[in-house]
Amino acid sequence: MDPKERRSQSETLSAGLRLIRSHRRLKAADVAERMNMAQRSYEHFEAGAGRVNLERIHRFAEATDSDPYAILASLALGSPEFALRCADNKLMTIVMVALQDFDRDHGALAASLDARTLINAFDRLFKDLGELAVQRDQDARAWLASGADRLVKPVGPEEA
Repeated sequence: MDPKERRSQSETLSAGLRLIRSHRRLKAADVAERMNMAQRSYEHFEAGAGRVNLERIHRFAEATDSDPYAILASLALGSPEFALRCADNKLMTIVMVALQDFDRDHGALAASLDARTLINAFDRLFKDLGELAVQRDQDARAWLASGADRLVKPVGPEEA
């Protein structure tokens, strides 16, 4: 992405929060109430005004059943859509828990891993996940098409 096209962090945060809230079919007042905030304060937060507030991002995620770590990652990626894509599956929370487990179990060895090994491992992991998602989508479409063909279809007056 061209750096000139990148959104600011506040624009990314604001767009991500709105996408998630809309996806959950919630009004700003609903989220404000769930976060125990005045609606005006919530609207200020959702507008991306002020500094990034980790505690509020986590409260928002809890109020909307979304992924706080994906919201934070979306800021680095400049992609509010990433926050929405992870809202249901909690991808970044899963990554952080796995990373925490890695640190607990192998933390001392992390420094000995070279960049090339890490790049190859993560590149392979994400390619495999992408291929799995495509295959699952194709399998689901094939199953649905096969099942739909077995259903009885309405007969028009000219066919009766």
